[in-house]
Amino acid sequence: QVHLVESGGGLVQVGGSLRLSCAASGTYTFIKDMAWYRQAPGNERVLVASITDSGKTNYADSVRGRFTVSRDNAKNTVNLQMSSLKPEDTAVYFCNADVGLPGSYSRSYDYWGHGTQVTVSS
Repeated sequence: QVHLVESGGGLVQVGGSLRLSCAASGTYTFIKDMAWYRQAPGNERVLVASITDSGKTNYADSVRGRFTVSRDNAKNTVNLQMSSLKPEDTAVYFCNADVGLPGSYSRSYDYWGHGTQVTVSS
C-alpha cells in the first residue's frame, strides 16, 4: 500500500506565504509525476502544479509566478511554496502521485493524499 501525507496547511493573510509538503511512504517501485490539486467548496478538484521525476514543472495559469513546486526524489517528497496568496487560493490542497507497484512492471497507479486546508483571509 502507498500513502501520501500532506502537511503545512493553515490560515494566512492576503499576501502571505505557506509551504505545503507531501511525503510518500509504503511499498512501491517508482514514482513518476507528482502534483498538487486543490478543491474549493462547490468546485471541482483542479490541478495547481505538477512535476515530473526529471523535474519538469507545469502550473495552472492562476498560480504561475506565485507558486513553486519542487520535489526530492531521494526522500520521495513534493513541496509547494505558495506566495502572494489571495482569497481565491482558499481550498483543500491534495497531493497526487503516479506510482509503480511491485510486479506491475511499467504500469503506474494514481494515489491521493487526504488533503490539507489552506485558508487565505482578507
